[in-house]
Amino acid sequence: QVRLVESGGGLVQAGGSLRLSCAASGRTFSAYAMGWFRQAPGKEREFVASINWSAGNTAYADSVKGRFTISRDNAKNTVYLQMNSLKPEDTAVYYCAADSAIPTMIGGEYDYWGQGTQVTVSS
Repeated sequence: QVRLVESGGGLVQAGGSLRLSCAASGRTFSAYAMGWFRQAPGKEREFVASINWSAGNTAYADSVKGRFTISRDNAKNTVYLQMNSLKPEDTAVYYCAADSAIPTMIGGEYDYWGQGTQVTVSS
């Protein structure tokens, strides 16, 4: 079992930045690929970014490429999502997830999920 707790969400103006954190507890964090997903009101959950266990392989949705950066610190059992140049369309609940296999853009492949943190970007 892996427990994931997100933090760092909030209200920010367009063009601003936020850094989300996801703290993991339970099984060996470094064994898991990690992903960030988001869900806006009335929309389906969508992939944002993923990172493999060694942080040597990352992937991003086209909508956030060049603005968001995923990273991880296995010593701290934490994965981060640095979000820059935020836009109103980035407003959503952001979730981190852990995958015991390779990182993927498919939410259904992830084994564990956090409770989410709200990000609101005002125009």
